[in-house]
Parts: sequence; structure tokens; C-alpha cells
Amino acid sequence: MRVKADLFDQEKIRRTITRISYQIIEKNHGTDNICLIGIKTRGMPIAERIAENIRRIEGRSVEFGQIDITQYRDDLSTLSDAPITSPPNLDFSIVDKTVVLVDDVIYTGRTARAAMDAITSLGRPARIQLAVLVDRGHRELPIRADYVGLNIPTSRSEIVAVMLEETDGKDLIRLYEKCSNAKMLRC
Repeated sequence: MRVKADLFDQEKIRRTITRISYQIIEKNHGTDNICLIGIKTRGMPIAERIAENIRRIEGRSVEFGQIDITQYRDDLSTLSDAPITSPPNLDFSIVDKTVVLVDDVIYTGRTARAAMDAITSLGRPARIQLAVLVDRGHRELPIRADYVGLNIPTSRSEIVAVMLEETDGKDLIRLYEKCSNAKMLRC
């Protein structure tokens, strides 16, 4: 792979997450009955940042946690004979709440579908909304995000990498190009 472009730096990511936080508050007419659930791995730090922004803006906290969607993936058998999964990291009920699922990138929509399956296995929320830092297109399922930080039209030969301080040591959104055998000399 070769780096094609650095799209967002730390400050742009901070501003984008702040904007998404305001949009969540506005669309839901406040924060009553809202919880945030980050999709493992990079969805959780984004959910934590949104929760902190909401606390700062509204003066009250919202519940947040993390969910591992591995066992709900439709390609599970192609990943491993014995995939490692972890139980949901939620110490609250999602029943009758507005659940805002949070992820770094939406691509085909399959991760979001798996996350919705995982959520509904825990109970019946009033509604599920989706917040993503990046929408790169190429949906295979009829799923769209309610809150999008950045729309990046990509080709299937490109990869959008979101790096976060909590998981990667820095905040950066980078676009890579996959190298084919014919292009290897230039990569």
C-alpha cells in the first residue's frame, strides 16, 4: 500500500467529533434517553469523545459502552475457525432507549448491520441511529449513517485508515491505495 493523502489531522478530527455531538443533541431534542455504543475497536474512543462533548455542552452525562460485533458478522466462517469475541461492555439497559451506534468508517454497511443485530440481541431499543467519522461509499446493504463527519468518495482499490490517539498513538485520517502486482514497482 502507498499513502495517497492525509485527509484529516488531530484538529479537524476534534472539530468533526464536536459537530457530530451537537447534531446528536439537536436531532434528539436533547439527551434524554440516549446512550452511545462504540463498535469495537475505534468506535469506542469516538463514542467516549462524543459522550464527553455532550457532558460539556449539556451539563449532563450520557451512558456509553462498547460492543464487539464479531459473532454477528456474516463472513465469520471466512475469518477464523474459532474467532475470539468479547461480551458487550455495557452496564446499562438499551431497552426503549435511543441507541447511537458509533464507528470510525462505514463502507459496505455489513459492520453496521452486525452491530444492529448485536444490539437487538440485548433488548429492544426505541430506535437505533448511526454516527460515523467517515463514509466512504460502496454500500452493499441499504444502510446509511444519521451522522457523518466526512464523506470520502473512494474506489475499491483505496483504503481509509482512521487512527486515533487511544488506539494508534495519534489522530489522523489517511487514504491509502492498494498496490496490485503491476503497480508494485511504484508503491
